[in-house]
Amino acid sequence: MCGFIGIIRPTGEVFPELCDGLIAIQHRGQDAAGISTFDRRFHLKRGSGLVRDVFVQEDTALLTGSIGIGHVRYPTVGGGGVENAQPFIINHPYGIALAHNGNLTNYHELCETLRQRDRRLINSTCDAEIILNVLADELSMKGGVPFNVDVLFDAIKGSLQRLKGAYSVVGIVAGEGMFAFRDPFGIKPILMAERVEKDGSAYCFASESVVPDLLDFHKVTNIQPGEAVFVALDGTVTKRKVIANEHHPCLFEWVYFARPDSFLDKVSVYKTRQRLGEKLAEVWKETGLHADVVIPIPESATTAAAAMARALNLRYREAFVKNRYIGRTFIMPNDKVRRTSIRAKLNPIQIEFEGKDVLLVDDSIVRGNTSKQIIQLARASGARKVYFASYSPPLRHPCVYGIDMSTRNEFIAKGRDDKEIAAEIGADAVVYQPLENLEDGTREGNADLRKFCNACFTGKYPTGDVTPEMLAAIEGDRLAIREVTGSKA
Repeated sequence: MCGFIGIIRPTGEVFPELCDGLIAIQHRGQDAAGISTFDRRFHLKRGSGLVRDVFVQEDTALLTGSIGIGHVRYPTVGGGGVENAQPFIINHPYGIALAHNGNLTNYHELCETLRQRDRRLINSTCDAEIILNVLADELSMKGGVPFNVDVLFDAIKGSLQRLKGAYSVVGIVAGEGMFAFRDPFGIKPILMAERVEKDGSAYCFASESVVPDLLDFHKVTNIQPGEAVFVALDGTVTKRKVIANEHHPCLFEWVYFARPDSFLDKVSVYKTRQRLGEKLAEVWKETGLHADVVIPIPESATTAAAAMARALNLRYREAFVKNRYIGRTFIMPNDKVRRTSIRAKLNPIQIEFEGKDVLLVDDSIVRGNTSKQIIQLARASGARKVYFASYSPPLRHPCVYGIDMSTRNEFIAKGRDDKEIAAEIGADAVVYQPLENLEDGTREGNADLRKFCNACFTGKYPTGDVTPEMLAAIEGDRLAIREVTGSKA
């Protein structure tokens, strides 16, 4: 899971706004950041770390131009490091810069084809470089004709037929304009927005709506599954549905990844989490258990926990103080870092736990390491009973579409029932949100969303190409990366 932004303006520099936009979606990736702009040539800077660490004031003179793209990286199969940071640039044909969010399920197959058949050097282990080379290959098949929108859209269509998995993409064609497209199932989010300026309209592409909100862009529209968009340097916008398929947006975006002030596919993340908290309250009532107070695990669970407490007429207390200078533990690069950072990240307010039956609410339970440590903190602070509620269903299957949430045997819910999970993490009871509630709570924001990608809960992968052999290969890649980085899965 990563985040990106693209801005094209009639005049003026885009670098300052690209930095601001990337900071707004820093939560989507903390491993590396990069920006590429174009005036008479491409300019590029990439580096490891947070946006504020990678870019400095002096980069204003380097990253010049009125068109540019930026990216924050969260490593999955490809691993971390500057060599895998985005954007990527290729000089033929036309000159293209590209960034993406997602994961290709046929990465190895495409990589081998590009190397053996097309004689293309793949210099990283990042999916974005594969997407860029596939697109370049499709454009090259047109025989070196002058650039035009039809040629680009035909090449994007050919690329979508070859690329398997989940991805949303933004890119620049040198001297021509900016393009964007979304995978045929629309699993990964992408939107565009417009801002009227003195010399014409500026356009922004981004992973979440918080970016155009912050940068004062309006008229937000979502790019549809299998749709491509091109904005020419003169501001002309062309859209085309190059491949038709049914929409399956990723449910975990609303559960965890997106900021609460974002809209994804017209659905408010904040309102969705409120609805999920209310639905989880009904599930809790059926247990017959008693709680004195509802306490969220900050920060993604605060909205749902508050709604749950109101529905149950229970006290709501934010009894864990979060150190805001520690990153999101779920997307830290390895399990060792996650385990050592959680205690530094959260500190309990003891008086809110002493002698109470506490109901802890989190967005999900993945490996269970974080949940176990938090429950230990609650007990050490004097809690009489500790219950743990997740406003998403049990996670039992690996995501192959860009979330490194676990390999098959790491999920704490794999092969365990609720009582066994509770015993494993040290809770008096565990309560999960039913999948039907999660889907209904999200769909209430947009009735047009009939289906979702729920593969991490059900094992049913919407792209239809995920085999046991593929899962084993992806798992092998992830375990190999963790061995290199010193993680203990």
